[in-house]
Amino acid sequence: MRIRALVGHALLGASFVALGCLQTIGNTAHAETIDIGIGTQDTTTNTVTGGIVIKKLNLLDKFLPHTGKYKDVTYHVTWQNATSGPPITNGMIAGKLQIGMMGDYPLLVNGATGHATNNDSELVAVIAYNAHGSGNGIVVPKDSPYYDLKDLKGQRVSVPFGSAAHGMLLAALQSRHLPSDYFSLTNQSPEVGSTSIEEKRIDAHADFVPFAELLPFRGYARKIFDGAQTNVPTFHGVVVRKDFGEKYPEIVTAYIEALMAANDWVRQDPVRAAEKIQEWTKIDKEVAYIFLGPDGIDTLDPTIKPRWIAALKTDYGVLKKLNMIKDLDVDKWVNDSFVRAAFKQSGRDYDAQLASFSNYRIEGEDTLCNAPIDDPSRAGQIWVDGGSVVSFSSAACTLEGVNQYRAEGKKLDAVYLMDKKLGIKVFANDAFFTVADGAGNKVDLEPFLLKRDADAVAKASGGKVVTYTQALSAVGKGGK
Repeated sequence: MRIRALVGHALLGASFVALGCLQTIGNTAHAETIDIGIGTQDTTTNTVTGGIVIKKLNLLDKFLPHTGKYKDVTYHVTWQNATSGPPITNGMIAGKLQIGMMGDYPLLVNGATGHATNNDSELVAVIAYNAHGSGNGIVVPKDSPYYDLKDLKGQRVSVPFGSAAHGMLLAALQSRHLPSDYFSLTNQSPEVGSTSIEEKRIDAHADFVPFAELLPFRGYARKIFDGAQTNVPTFHGVVVRKDFGEKYPEIVTAYIEALMAANDWVRQDPVRAAEKIQEWTKIDKEVAYIFLGPDGIDTLDPTIKPRWIAALKTDYGVLKKLNMIKDLDVDKWVNDSFVRAAFKQSGRDYDAQLASFSNYRIEGEDTLCNAPIDDPSRAGQIWVDGGSVVSFSSAACTLEGVNQYRAEGKKLDAVYLMDKKLGIKVFANDAFFTVADGAGNKVDLEPFLLKRDADAVAKASGGKVVTYTQALSAVGKGGK
């Protein structure tokens, strides 16, 4: 009996152990691993807060859900960098990427291609925008005789096919009633097009952020056309595979919360942010700052504004006219439920931000001219090497500051001014200036990115057009 009891207890104990093992195996078998493939464009400066900043600061980890149905989930996050939108679309169609970011025209192609192949996507958020179309642009070699789009008739022009810049180029031609073969157009990636401009193997190159600013900053190109001349809004946005969003809406919301946190990080210290972006992407910090700094070319704002939807429909019409896109119902493709949820989660007012078109501003006191910086559209900034960015109340005061710093033997990393016509931030050394005598022996000086705009204002006002070096001399503080 005793032996039988001992054996019984042993068997009972073994059964509990076995049951425990089975439960452990069962729990392990049911633990889910969720793959989150994110397609980024690290060198496209106005997408950095949707990609490289989130990745480097580990922001996504802070927002991914770990309760409810996600309690025992393991996340497998991968980041795949591309230089343009089409490779990201290919990755999403293949099911390797669930989230992607790209410019307006590639976004439309993403939606139309996904719908045609039963791999539907949805536009769920915006990363950064320019309300008038700036960011895309056309550059020529520094010593080129061409100063305007119309000068390029019959010339060799390259652009990354399928990109936002390609769409801008097509829209610019259509709005001017010029044929699509107005110039000889070839497909070149940003890297190849940059080299072609530097080596003067093409007459012009059209590209998206940041290349129309980057190449002039590096000294071998000059911008002759800015996307703001189209007056059609441009932006980069976030698309998600529809099946992924339906299955894991909380993850999509978490990603947008991480995007918003990345935007906050940039605005909190734009100089530090520009320096880190240079470290992570090799895009010069001065170029990152012209886009993402205060009153920069791009505004960081994830809301999907009605104006952007209207712009997408205009862009779609451009592509459809050229038979370059499949069918897409833009209204059905846009889904703002995730970004609305992200705003609610973070305690922010979505509708208030939806109605706002404000960027964060250049502000403070101009200590050189003893004046408040109360009109950011006239302000300027100087990035002193090894120091911070100093702000000024006007273009003339900014150039006086340049002369003063140079007289003190200081090196300047960049000088920024606001274009009088286009309203965008520009590098002062690439600008054209109108100069006239102002009141009290002061110089009335205005900067323009495009020579045509400066010429028109000078002709109307009786002033003259001068270069950056001549403008520095005109403010009467010496130095060149």
